[in-house]
Amino acid sequence: MSDTAEASKSGGLDTAKLVAAIALILGGIVAYYWFAAQSELLRGAYVAAGVVLGLLIAWQTQLGHNTLGFILNSRNEVRKMVWPTREETLQTTLAVIVVVLVLGVLMWVLDLLLFWGLHGLTGQGS
Repeated sequence: MSDTAEASKSGGLDTAKLVAAIALILGGIVAYYWFAAQSELLRGAYVAAGVVLGLLIAWQTQLGHNTLGFILNSRNEVRKMVWPTREETLQTTLAVIVVVLVLGVLMWVLDLLLFWGLHGLTGQGS
């Protein structure tokens, strides 16, 4: 069997699995509202069961395997990151606050000067 025919067959099966997974999730949500007379706990269990079964089926597809691989690779990359220390975080935060305050004051002064200049030219304003 050729690669394209195998990929096409797998793609059709993957599509069917994804449709079934979405149907299970939606079925759990519909069951939550359909059985409104039952307890909240049981209705929540319908939704949880639909989501869990839907995710298990979706995981069996190529898209599910790719997504899981991406999540695992992301976890590994996050572990490699060098996080700033508490002191570095505080210093950076204070620097940002100071810069914002200084720029805010400078913009207020510029606005005040422009207002006075416009008032002097046009005589409008209070």
